[in-house]
Order: sequence, then C-alpha cells, then structure tokens
Amino acid sequence: MNFRKATISDLKEMQELYIETIKHVCKDDYNPVQIDVWISGVDNTERWIEVINTQFVLLAIIANKITGFGTLKDGNYIDFFYIHKEYQRQGIADKILTELELEAKKQHTKTITSDISITAKPFFEKKGFIVKAEQRNIRLGVELINYKMEKQL
Repeated sequence: MNFRKATISDLKEMQELYIETIKHVCKDDYNPVQIDVWISGVDNTERWIEVINTQFVLLAIIANKITGFGTLKDGNYIDFFYIHKEYQRQGIADKILTELELEAKKQHTKTITSDISITAKPFFEKKGFIVKAEQRNIRLGVELINYKMEKQL
C-alpha cells in the first residue's frame, strides 16, 4: 500500500468509492432513504473540488486503485474518511488515521475532531476518540444520526 495526496484527477474515483462504501458498508446502520440522502452529497461537485484544493487529502493506493481516503480540514477536523467496500478490515483505516494524526501534529494541533457515522463509531472509539455529542442532522427532510467525536493528540 502506498499513500499520496489527492489531485483533481482523483475526483471521480473518490466519489465512486464514497457512494459504494456508504451503500454497502453502512446499510446495517442506516435505512435506504437515509443512505440515498447521504450519498446525494456526491452531487455537490464544488464542495468536492474545494476539499481537494484546500484540505490535506490522503489516498491509500493498492495496485493503482484508491482503497481508502481521509481528509484533514484546518489541521484539526477529519472531514471525509472512507475505506473501499472490498478493502474493509485490512488495516487501511488504521494507517490513514495515523497519517492524518501525524499531519495534525505537524500543524501543532492538540485535539482532533470529526462527525462520525454510527458505522464508524466503534473504530474511532478503539482509536481513542470519545463521543462529545450525538447529533441528529436533518438533510433533505431525512434525519441522519452521527456523533461529534474528539481525540487528544
């Protein structure tokens, strides 16, 4: 596995990974309507371009395929964190999180935060994140539950 920073040419593959991961990995924690609303975020192309241009976006690559990615916004907030549906539980998330935390430390960050899905919550708890609040977000009239979590670095 190699790591590299994302470029705009990675956008389509990142968006496909995002959609497929949510559809397949999160289906036990969110209903089909919630999943459809969640993946509709892929339609906001400007936001995706802004993420690539302004955040620390780290890709995990195996055999020239993006197998996961994580982003760090403003040196202290994990904005996106997705692992390909076919590469779950292979240590990719561990490695991406470690790299994001190293980048945060380089930026002299003491606390890292994120809004974590029900599905990802156990992983982040194992990595030392604590729940600060359960959040009930309404998007397109549909409630999506996630958790504001943080970790001291």
